[in-house]
Order: sequence, then C-alpha cells, then structure tokens
Amino acid sequence: MVHAIEAFTSKRLKNPLSDMLARRALQLLAGHQRRVLSHPNDMVAREAMLLGATLAGQAFANAPVAAVHALAYPLGGHYHMPHGLSNALMLPAVLRFNAPVCEALYLDLATLLPQPVGPGVEGFVVWFEQLIADAGLPQSLSDAKVPEQDLPMLAADAMQQQRLLVNNPMTVDESAALALYRSAWEGRV
Repeated sequence: MVHAIEAFTSKRLKNPLSDMLARRALQLLAGHQRRVLSHPNDMVAREAMLLGATLAGQAFANAPVAAVHALAYPLGGHYHMPHGLSNALMLPAVLRFNAPVCEALYLDLATLLPQPVGPGVEGFVVWFEQLIADAGLPQSLSDAKVPEQDLPMLAADAMQQQRLLVNNPMTVDESAALALYRSAWEGRV
C-alpha cells in the first residue's frame, strides 16, 4: 500500500498511468488485507493481494517512492527490520507531514478504502494506523525497540537517500527527518 500511496503522491514522474495503477493497487490491497489477516487460506483474497502488490510495483516503477521508503531504509539496515514493517512504522508520520500539500490526493485515495475511519486527511491516516494495529505490528518505533538515542543517526542516514527524498511532495531535510522519526517513535494510536 505504501508503494501505491507514494507513487500516487510522487513529486517527480507522477503520470496518468502511475495514478491508475496506484489507485487500483490500493483498492485491491486495502479491500483484502483484513480478510487475509483473518482468513489466511482465502485464495481469492490472497490473489487480490498479489495482484494489488504487482500493480503497486508497476505504479512505483513509473512514479518513484519517496520519504516513507527513505526513512524506512535505515531502520532495515540498522535493525534488520523487514521492509514492510519499517514502511508501516514510518507511514503515518510521513502522511501527516505531507498532508499540507497532499490533502486532495489523500482524500481521493480515501474514497478507495473499504471503510474510512473518519473525515478528512486525519481519517485517512487513522485508517492506516488502525490497519497496522489490527495486523499486530508494533505501532511505534519505541514499540519496535528502536533506541531513542539512535534517532539522530537514523535521520543522518536517511539523508543518503536523496534519490527517494527528491520525490517527496514536501522537502525533507535532516531536521525534518529527525522530527519524522521522533513522531514515529512516539506513535499516535
């Protein structure tokens, strides 16, 4: 889902094809994730998830990912955290950070979710926070045992991901990266 969201909001190379792929990917993934979590042997739901993942990959092959991934990479590198988990941990903070320039795009994507939690961009973000909680994942970097004193190191390391950061709708410098890590460390659910 992060691949789809970031492709849809990418500052560079976003185009009608990437938008179509991202929208359909998010619709499939969001519409079947909870079913797969509760009924792992449901092959129809799993097939929808596989197709959604494939379409999301095609979307970000056309319009690159951005800050969620740039901030997730140091988490994987330092703590051997799975890619999906590191992205899930950074997603809510980055969505809120980008909200001032992505409101219309997020509200468009919110119409694809099976049951938005509430109105506005905050409802969109909370929907993902609830999905993360429902999946049984840690809901903050502190829950994932990332030491708070490591946040400045992570922010510095994230600056090495300029190929991704240039795609983010809002500029992410080292101080913004540190603020995003702090937000993700604290969590909000």
